[in-house]
Amino acid sequence: MEGNKPRVVMLCADRLSSAVMYNSLAGVVSIERVIMEAKPPATHVITKKIRRLGMMRTAGQLLFLVANTFAAKLSAKRIDQLLKRYALNRDAIPANVVSKVDNINSSRTIELLKQTCPDVVVINGTRIISREVLRCVDVSFLNTHMGITPKYRGVHGGYWALVSGDPENCGVTVHLVDPGIDTGGVLYQQVIRPERRDNFNTYPVHQLAAAIPLMQNAIDDIVSRRAEVKPGVLPSTLWFHPTLFEYVRNRLVKGVR
Repeated sequence: MEGNKPRVVMLCADRLSSAVMYNSLAGVVSIERVIMEAKPPATHVITKKIRRLGMMRTAGQLLFLVANTFAAKLSAKRIDQLLKRYALNRDAIPANVVSKVDNINSSRTIELLKQTCPDVVVINGTRIISREVLRCVDVSFLNTHMGITPKYRGVHGGYWALVSGDPENCGVTVHLVDPGIDTGGVLYQQVIRPERRDNFNTYPVHQLAAAIPLMQNAIDDIVSRRAEVKPGVLPSTLWFHPTLFEYVRNRLVKGVR
């Protein structure tokens, strides 16, 4: 390890949280390579949703996602305020360390991981990692999940905790990665306290800020061979995007934005 810094490869999607995670880790570890996957085709995502959830629920989720693109723009100022408050750097990941792939589970990803031989692999915002990728190098894969697992697996865990009247489990988890959906061993968890000005689009900034020191600790634990899996919060439940109707109802009835 150069300068005694752990050698890290990131597997990520091209999104704000990936840039923030990269910039937060870059001064602590040696990020050898960032393997960035392209956004999956919309038709592929929609078809998969229909098979799993049915036509009506998928349509409701799509309506919510369309509406939320406008809501996200209205939240931009608040997001900027939180990034400044937490001293989070959103600068783009340097192009010279990025390798782009169409699918994070491609043979190219496996080839790059084997070439780099990292000490730890950090995941941010990708699709579910395949067994083939997880087994191609003998190191731990770590993920930041925006929810307390396994109670709030899937997506928008902080939002669903608030909707469920469970603010004590509105938080973030750093966990080992296995082939399941957020089912890997818990290493660290942290509760967040959203403010009244926060909403669906700003909860993740609080979660990301809480997760960064947890991820730094987890990497150090893995490299030092002292990582310990901790009990998660039960029951194990998988959550999905809200439909537009669900979001409006939760906002009007429960006051969760």
